[in-house]
Amino acid sequence: MENQPNKRIQFDRSSLERRKAKNKKSTVTLLVLLLILIGVLIYLSRFAAQNKKDQTSANTETLKTNDMKTVTDFSLIGKNGQEISLAEYKGKVLLIVNTATGCGFTPQYDELEAMYKKLKDKGFEILDVPCNQFGNQTPGTDEEITEFCQVKFGTDFPQFKKSDVNGPNELPLYTWLKSQKGFEGFDAENKLTPILEKMFDENNPGWRETSDIKWNFTKFLVNRNGEVVARFEPTCPLDKVEAAATLLL
Repeated sequence: MENQPNKRIQFDRSSLERRKAKNKKSTVTLLVLLLILIGVLIYLSRFAAQNKKDQTSANTETLKTNDMKTVTDFSLIGKNGQEISLAEYKGKVLLIVNTATGCGFTPQYDELEAMYKKLKDKGFEILDVPCNQFGNQTPGTDEEITEFCQVKFGTDFPQFKKSDVNGPNELPLYTWLKSQKGFEGFDAENKLTPILEKMFDENNPGWRETSDIKWNFTKFLVNRNGEVVARFEPTCPLDKVEAAATLLL
């Protein structure tokens, strides 16, 4: 019976130590949770600030684009990296086309060059904007693209720096072009139309409702006043494109 107080003291000490350890563990857990919460709040505040900045920038860019009324208000980057104002083409009929070197539509370069030779003395220009956004079919450098086009197809019309025509890095020119003429469908008679439509249906539902460029060799026809008058999908026969351009000359 004499050992009972000692046992009780030892039990009380052991219980106290367990409570202290438990409290310490709870405190550490709370500190960890607090640090995580602080980290999340910092991340969210930075994310919100960046998002606001991005949105402000996007809104500013949209306002700038909306203020531009004709193609001559825009510019493109040359293959040498210099900015080229499209005001240089004021008073001319323009065909602006996003091209690719390894596409099923690449042979259109032949017809485009033939059209250019036939109409350029009447005030017609083709502005070639290589793009690698569609099937990665333009992987080369600007120099390699130019060499390919000149050697294989003998192209002589102006070719600019490879650029995006869709998405966050798209050229402001293309933002404007797409706002002027949206997508109205591929040409039903072209044998590649079912292939393109199936591909888009499987991978991008709702693609018909957007004005985005769908594929390589989409063309915008601009009159002498710098206004977009027509959009031709790559499935459109080039003789129709030439006929429309000729009417504007």
